[in-house]
Amino acid sequence: MATYIKTKMAQEKLDAVQERVRETVASIIADVAKRGDAAVRENSARLDKWSPPNFRLSQAEIEELIAGLPEQTISDIRFAQAQIRRFAEEQRKALRDIEVETLPGVVLGHKNIPVNNVGCYIPGGRYPMVASAHMSVLTAKVAGVTRVIACTPPIRGKIPAASVAAMAFAGADEIYILGGVQAIAAMALGTESVQAVNMLVGPGNAYVAEAKRQLFGNVGIDLLAGPTEVLVIADETADAEMVATDLLGQAEHGPDSPAILITTSEKLAHETIQEVERQLKTLPTADLAGAAWRDYGEVILVDSLDEAVKEGDRVASEHVEVLTRDPQYFLDHMTNYGALFLGPETNVAYGDKVIGTNHTLPTRGAARYTGGLWVGKFIKTVTYQRITPEASVLVGEYASRLCALENFWGHKEQADLRLRRYGKK
Repeated sequence: MATYIKTKMAQEKLDAVQERVRETVASIIADVAKRGDAAVRENSARLDKWSPPNFRLSQAEIEELIAGLPEQTISDIRFAQAQIRRFAEEQRKALRDIEVETLPGVVLGHKNIPVNNVGCYIPGGRYPMVASAHMSVLTAKVAGVTRVIACTPPIRGKIPAASVAAMAFAGADEIYILGGVQAIAAMALGTESVQAVNMLVGPGNAYVAEAKRQLFGNVGIDLLAGPTEVLVIADETADAEMVATDLLGQAEHGPDSPAILITTSEKLAHETIQEVERQLKTLPTADLAGAAWRDYGEVILVDSLDEAVKEGDRVASEHVEVLTRDPQYFLDHMTNYGALFLGPETNVAYGDKVIGTNHTLPTRGAARYTGGLWVGKFIKTVTYQRITPEASVLVGEYASRLCALENFWGHKEQADLRLRRYGKK
């Protein structure tokens, strides 16, 4: 039986926070839908203190920003993108068109067609999320998307040059310095200066995730990737320093980032709580990480690895680090997670920044029904069929009877017409 040694904020408080987010997002989306560019500009000025002559960067501006970056930064970005591209290309190869003759004269198939227009959100604010450009823009381009636009907010009134470089290297066709709900709404709904996209992708804060949720239907979305989450599953072989470091490494994303430990060791549970408090005294991002740990941190003691699997699947966390004697057990048995990090040698930061797997992953329990962003998210798998006259008669006889069974007389006539046409000797 699972025992909570540390619990998160009461659910009623969490629900109240989310309701305020919903109301704010709905208001901004309605404003952009009604007033277009004017609403985008006013909300950007109000929320980000950002109102340039043009939100879209020119090619000359992009090149100037890239030229101002250190060579090491450019090299590091290109290295990371090479890893993400390599894995994405292998994933793309796994998606193949098929065509099969299921009955004599009946040919069925499917084709994998990329979405035409995609909008990528690259988070900013306190942190320039350079890696999100690799994960969204680059992956969309590997999938074959024709037009990829990208939005990222200014950071303290300045353009995040490294993020712009990453977007450009990844292949973005249009780059906008624009953030928040107003950016999401502009891409989804279109304005006088922004052509609407067919699909929105990318992580973001609670407001960005809620905007994607509310706009789903107008456009497709990858998934509801809100505030980041980490779950560490550990046994007695793990050490508190590593567990605490890896929990805080994700908690620093923001004050609403859940950080959870599930462990079979009561000793490790208490030591981790103490170690978190120790590290918070010196961590430069302790203001955010400390708030996240206080309000969203949990420590859960379980009796066995089997119970750890069950609790882990219940949590369905975005990131799951496995620091146990046998990490393979969790790969073999867990079913609900965004990404698994097996063993102490790897960690979420590797996945977030450079190793090659995509860091845009399901949050808030969405791992129960979806995986993360990958080339397949940008692909529409569509079907087709063609058959011979003889096969049309064979299939038509069944179709006619089945349509009558459901009282679909117009449907039945479609089949009967073919029987009359092609059934003649």
